[in-house]
Amino acid sequence: VEAVTLFEVITMGKSAIQAVIDDWIEAYVTDRDASLLDLISFFIQCCGCKGAVTAEMCQSKEDKHVKSKMVEELDEDSAEYPLVQSGPSGRWFHSEFCDFVSVLVAQCQHSVLFDSYLMNSLISLLTELSNSYVRAFRHTCTLAEAVKLLSSLLSVALSLSVGIENSQKLYNVQRTKTVRQKTQQLERMQKKISELQEKRAEVESMMDVIFKGVFLKRYRDMLPEIRSVCMEELGLWMKLYSSSFLNDSYLKYMGWMMHDKVPDVRLKCVLALQGLFGDPVLLPKLDLFISRFKNRLISMVLDKDNEVAVQTMKLLVLISRATDDVLTSEDYKQLLQVVYSSHRPLSATAGELLYSRILSAAAPTSDNQDERNEEDERRRQMFDRLKALLRFYQESELHKHVVYLVDSLWDCGGSLLKDWPTLTAALLQNSSGRKACFTPAEQAVIVEILVASVRQATEGPALVGRSGAKKIMSNREKKIQADDCLKLTEHLFSVLPKLLSKFSCSGDTVASLMRIPQYFHPDSQEENYMEKSVSSLMTEMAAVLDLHSGPAVLEAAARTYLSLCGDGAAWAVAARASRDSLVQRWVDRLTEKIGESLRRGCFSAEEDETSQIVATLKKLRAFHNCHDLSRWSVFELLSPLLTEDGSLGGPSPEQVLEEALQCMSFAMLWSLSTSSQTLTCREKAVAQRLQLRLFCDRSYRCLSHCNHSVKNQAFLGVCDVLTAHSYQLQVWDPTCFGPLLYTPSPKLQRALLTFVCVNVFVVPDGDNQSRGVSESSEVERLEELHRRRNLLAAYCKLIVHGVLETSTAAEIYTHYVKHYSDFGDIIKETISRTRQTDKIESTRTLVLCLQQLFVQLKREQESGGRAHSGVQTFTCIKELARRFALTFGDLVKFRECLVMIHRNGVEFVFQEFRQAPDNATPPYLSYLTILSEFSNKLLKPDKKAVLSYLQKHTAEHIIDLREECWQPLIYYRATLLAVAEMEDAVSYVSSDRRPGLHSRSPVSK
Repeated sequence: VEAVTLFEVITMGKSAIQAVIDDWIEAYVTDRDASLLDLISFFIQCCGCKGAVTAEMCQSKEDKHVKSKMVEELDEDSAEYPLVQSGPSGRWFHSEFCDFVSVLVAQCQHSVLFDSYLMNSLISLLTELSNSYVRAFRHTCTLAEAVKLLSSLLSVALSLSVGIENSQKLYNVQRTKTVRQKTQQLERMQKKISELQEKRAEVESMMDVIFKGVFLKRYRDMLPEIRSVCMEELGLWMKLYSSSFLNDSYLKYMGWMMHDKVPDVRLKCVLALQGLFGDPVLLPKLDLFISRFKNRLISMVLDKDNEVAVQTMKLLVLISRATDDVLTSEDYKQLLQVVYSSHRPLSATAGELLYSRILSAAAPTSDNQDERNEEDERRRQMFDRLKALLRFYQESELHKHVVYLVDSLWDCGGSLLKDWPTLTAALLQNSSGRKACFTPAEQAVIVEILVASVRQATEGPALVGRSGAKKIMSNREKKIQADDCLKLTEHLFSVLPKLLSKFSCSGDTVASLMRIPQYFHPDSQEENYMEKSVSSLMTEMAAVLDLHSGPAVLEAAARTYLSLCGDGAAWAVAARASRDSLVQRWVDRLTEKIGESLRRGCFSAEEDETSQIVATLKKLRAFHNCHDLSRWSVFELLSPLLTEDGSLGGPSPEQVLEEALQCMSFAMLWSLSTSSQTLTCREKAVAQRLQLRLFCDRSYRCLSHCNHSVKNQAFLGVCDVLTAHSYQLQVWDPTCFGPLLYTPSPKLQRALLTFVCVNVFVVPDGDNQSRGVSESSEVERLEELHRRRNLLAAYCKLIVHGVLETSTAAEIYTHYVKHYSDFGDIIKETISRTRQTDKIESTRTLVLCLQQLFVQLKREQESGGRAHSGVQTFTCIKELARRFALTFGDLVKFRECLVMIHRNGVEFVFQEFRQAPDNATPPYLSYLTILSEFSNKLLKPDKKAVLSYLQKHTAEHIIDLREECWQPLIYYRATLLAVAEMEDAVSYVSSDRRPGLHSRSPVSK
């Protein structure tokens, strides 16, 4: 058999490998030196070496001679060798190579394995190559010897142990027979047992040599793949041959490598330990290890690698189930907090630990079945588990994360979380009675658990802020989800009215309960609740809305009615009738109250009446956000509240005005969105435009109101309505009647821009900023930033959708650098969107922004007064130009825009400049330094064209290159000339000022 045959045989599959190895063994029996040479050549070729091993090299006493010759023949042009090839070929070679070593040892175990020549020679060579500084040799030979060769020898040792055990049993049986029969047979059996023991000792000796010669040197190799291989196989040796390997002398390596910096090495250690702790027989030998490395395992739950953290948590679950005294209460307290992790596989594994250690253990089964029937016993067990869950939730002090807790327990605790009859029974109990199981505070948490479980059963595990969930459901999971939706709909439709009635006085609790009907299955066809239960639910929901006007309750109710009124549901007709009745009642109440309040020509309601008006407006606003209430003419009803001067009289007119503005903006948005159905003639289109103009005029007056909330609402309302109007014009079908064009007045445009500049780009005072930590919480600061970002985004939408001219964005762009951390993404997106619409006009706006800032700076410098906070420095303007230049990615696509920037800049500096003795340089000459930030974006032909354009404007002027005042021009000209890749513009500046040049000459080529 030739060496190339052995190397190529691994491409033929395991059956071919076995046949070729059988042929090799026959050849080895005939000529062991030549066959061993073939085998050594095979391993050398697997390392990626192109050379061949000769007999003279093998006869050398020193293995280093062989290694040095092989290094000379190694293909070092590529970093890849067969074991690390990219793609499926690398994985395939790894598998086939390991199979070859395993089959080789398995086929030799009954023949040449114990000839004291083959294994000694092979182990000696592979040990030496595994210590090579060449990565290919070290990696391949470590895998071949330390991993598969030792693992294969371990299998041989196991088979020998089985043979010894069987022979010993047979020997014991023979000893009980008569003396005449047993003497000779016992001698043969004893001899066989001795031979097997000798072979096992020899195999164990080989394994010990390999472990000490390879593993102890390579388990901390600099190559992480080698470390991973060593740890993976060490775990296998411990599990399969625990009598020799499962002791503290070997376990310490596993504990040490759990500190490895590479995640894959740590993962292999954890997976190996899972195999050990999963076998109850091996647990007594792991006591010292777990006592020494327990803290490390607990800390690895927070590993930066998600897979390591998940597998570590699974290992701790195994340890928890295997023994009760390893993990202390403090350990459990630390581990169970992981149920709130943002990575779902990790949190679900922690949920399994929580459910097994606390929930299941909290519900022992009663031995006396006569005291209770089976249903009562099951209910008591569920209540005990629920009590335990509530206790954990309250002790964790993370009271806003119920939905994440439910998601973590969903896979393992579905029997509790999907037991909606038990959850509702716990809520319907009288919490004030002596036999009450749950306090009012606990029932409030149970409501959150109920809502979270209903959401989870309907929508699945997709949660904001939690990653790792399955994105595609299997058919079985879809079937389970559909069945759960039907079950919860059938049960909760009849029970929910009772819950709403009981908790109607608690705003937070009833707001959560009001969200449940959003998850009802519309295909449910049970007749027993279709009339009475629907009517009862609508009555209770209306009663709740009469009691509460908080935003949480109103939003939940509006969204719930929207879901119930959807087409296709059996209860849609009843829900629409209930909604219409509520809206009609609120409109009638507002009509009466507003009419009484405005009877004297101004708002003159008492405090109680004003509170009622505000509460009713809030309800109408919440429903108008989700439902089209156009037929109730809400806009006409509320427009008298917005007087000509935008102010009201009375104790608290700001709340009335704010709610009225929001309701009217919703009315306008619904009117615009339904234009294709409602505008059937020109008269209606004209009426809509008049209504739009009236809303904008009244909102314009409210922009100067003293109350910030009113001003913000007026601004947002105008921006939303104008953006919607622009969108309707774009999608309008010309063959039908549609909205007529409305353009905001110049005074409104100026007022909107002023509002943004004053209320968005606010620079906090230094003293306030230093005291910010103590005076205001981080949450309040973020909420204020969110409000300002919404204001800026609303204004930028007007520019992007063409409601405002693109040039109006120049004032916004001036704040790009100064407020980059807060609003940089919004401004950058505005630049990108406007450039998609009209790249030339968008570029002109950037130029206008820079020129406005530069002119402001020059005027401030010329005035000589005190520096104004709104004027940016020259460095800031230059940085802004650099940021603008970075937005031009595709130079070919924006070639025309970049040339236009330079031509416009040259004209800005030299146009209308007349040189005089007292005015030798243009006043805006330093603007060329700012313009130079765009020079590196020009293509080479465009640089020449811009340079010619510059020379055209400077040819008629006398320029003295020795004077400092002309340095901006020299520097700008140098950036246009710098076409070589490594040339610096400064070198051109120095070359322009060589002593050999004339003292006075025009800047020309």
